[in-house]
Parts: sequence; C-alpha cells; structure tokens
Amino acid sequence: MLKLVLCFCVLMYMFVSSSYAQTCAKYSFFSNKVFRSCNDLPVLSSFIHYNYDSSSGTLQVAYRHTGISSSRWVAWAINPSSTGMVGSQALIAHRQSDGSMKAYTSPITSYQTQLKEGDLSFDVSDLTATYANNEMIIYATLGLGRNSSTTLNQVWQEGALSGNTPQVHSVTGPNVQSMGTLNLVSGQTGTTGGGNSRIKKRNIHGVLNTVSWGILLPIGAITARYLKVFKSADPAWFYLHVFCQSSAYIVGVAGWGTGLKLGSESVGIQYNTHRTIGIILFCIGTLQLFALLLRPKPDHKLRFYWNIYHHFVGYSVIILSVVNIFEGFDILKPEKKWKDAYIGVIVALAVFAVILEAYTWFVVIKRKRSESDGKMQHGINGTNGSNGYNTRDQVV
Repeated sequence: MLKLVLCFCVLMYMFVSSSYAQTCAKYSFFSNKVFRSCNDLPVLSSFIHYNYDSSSGTLQVAYRHTGISSSRWVAWAINPSSTGMVGSQALIAHRQSDGSMKAYTSPITSYQTQLKEGDLSFDVSDLTATYANNEMIIYATLGLGRNSSTTLNQVWQEGALSGNTPQVHSVTGPNVQSMGTLNLVSGQTGTTGGGNSRIKKRNIHGVLNTVSWGILLPIGAITARYLKVFKSADPAWFYLHVFCQSSAYIVGVAGWGTGLKLGSESVGIQYNTHRTIGIILFCIGTLQLFALLLRPKPDHKLRFYWNIYHHFVGYSVIILSVVNIFEGFDILKPEKKWKDAYIGVIVALAVFAVILEAYTWFVVIKRKRSESDGKMQHGINGTNGSNGYNTRDQVV
C-alpha cells in the first residue's frame, strides 16, 4: 500500500514535468508564418509567438488558445502601466453567429468591462483571427515604439459568448492566474504580483492534501480493519495504522496551512464549501488524534463506546476528505489526467477493500467454526469421562 502511494507521487511528478515541457516551438502555422520566439503560457492552454524588431519597436504576435469551443471569446493584452487587467490594451477575437471570425481592439478600463471596441494606446495593424480544430489564433502587428520597454506585462483570457457579445469571464481558477511578464529580448516569461508563486502554492496545497487526507488516510483505515484479523499481524497492524494516520495528519496539516496562506493572499476570492469542509476536517482530525492518547484499555467498560466514536469519526474524515479533494479539483481545474489518476487510486483502494472484506469474513467464519468444533469435541470427551467415573463411583 505504501508502494502504491510512492508510485502515485512519482506519476504526479511525471505529469507535472510533462505539463511544463515546451511545446510551442514544435508548432507550424498553416499560413506559413514564421515566428522566431515563442512561449508556453502557464494556464488556459495558451501560447504566444512573436517577432520583435528593436530598431523600429515593432512586435508581430500570434496568440494561440487551444482546446476552446466556437462559443467562447479569447483575448491577449499588454498592460503598459500596471500588472493586472485594468489598464490593459487588449486584442479580442471570437467567432460570430454567421461563422465568420471577428478580431478587434479593446482598452480595459474597469473590472466590469464589456470588451467594447476602441483604440489602444499604441498602433495595431494586420489584426486577424482564425478558428480551426478547437484552436483560436489572433494575429497582429503592434507599433510599440523604439523607446518602449522590452519587458511587457501581458494578460490573456477567455470567456463565454452570448450571441455575438462577450460575457464576463470566470473569476476562479486559471482565469485569475493568467497574467505575467514577457521579455522580448531574452524570450523569458515570468509572473507579476506573485502569480507564479500562488500557482505553485495551489499545486503544493492540492498534492499535500490529496496524498495525506485522500490516500494515506484510507490506507491506514484499511490496515486497521483487515490486518488485525490475522493473529500473525498483531501488533504490527496497530503500529502501521498509527504510522499511516499520523503521517496523513502531519502532511495534511501542512496542506491545510498552505490553504490558509492562499486564502489570506486571495482577498475577495472565496471558496466557501472547500474552506468549510477543510476547517471541519482539521478539527475532527485533531480530535481523532487526541482520542488515540485517551484510548481506554481493551477490557475497560468505556472501550465499546470509544470504538464507536473512533470508527464513526474516522470514516467521516475519509468521506469528507474525498469530497473536498474533488472540490479542490473543481477549483484548480487541472488537466483531466490529474483527476483521472486520483479516481484510479480511489477505485483501486475500494476494490482492494472489497476483496479484503470478503476474505476476512471468510477467515473469521472459518475460525469460529473451527473453535466451535473444537469445543464440541472437547465437551463430548469430557462428558464420556465424567459418566464413566460416576458409574464406577456408584458401583463402589
């Protein structure tokens, strides 16, 4: 079971490594356009390709957004004065109801923008857009000027359409992480306002809680329920159970603390269900840990009630943990393979538990029958011997 956790962690590392692998350099444009530089953007399945001429301050860009339906709009923007959305000079594209593509410019002046058309603070030419194979691309040439900074604050986004009108984008998950910097000379991208740091903290928060509350905790419960049936596993099952549950609690508290830190850094963004379940889990998980220290002896009259409490709270923690992990998936919106991998682990543990449940019942029933047969045989022998003694005694 511990090997299963280790394999899951290794797979998660492989998924993370592959998700950060550069792929934009392998892309070929159907229009035979060539861009010397490109970057994979960290969220929203997006890529930026560009050619920069420092002598004229001209920037040719192609912004690609993959895995998007025709009923969505996309945008890529430069913010000359700040690091967020307000003040951005945006290129917008979407497919209209008649099937044609529309590309236009829109200055963002407020958070409640309706992405209305307007001129930007710099010249824009050759603005076009294409849509094919669930991929939308915006092409444009920007006249930034020879004295402009070579490090840009970039923002990219996507949202739903209502007819031909863009609607407000989501304010959770990747949609609030889609901003950063782009160095036109070195080609390096970065984040602004701690965006990359927040993404890493969210990922760490998710991994810690998934491995602890979502995997180690069920493994500890399985260990206690099934291994103690086997006499040869006593008391090893108990120490293994304590090790799994204690490790799960320690790692889980670290994940819980990371969540609190993220909450304090995300003013105005609330995930009430996820937050409430997390607080409940921490409280009853802590009570469960202290209950171990107050455990009555096996022959104590309160041990029966302690067992009921311990089992009820333990299984409640496991159920709430799994529910909250899926709440976290809905918030983080990672690639589908992350969620599928966890579902695979949970299904494997459930199948393993069902098999052990059937086998342990078989062992217990067989053991009881053997003990019953032994007692019966012993009783018969004892009765015969007793009758013989009494008979001889009576004769005497």
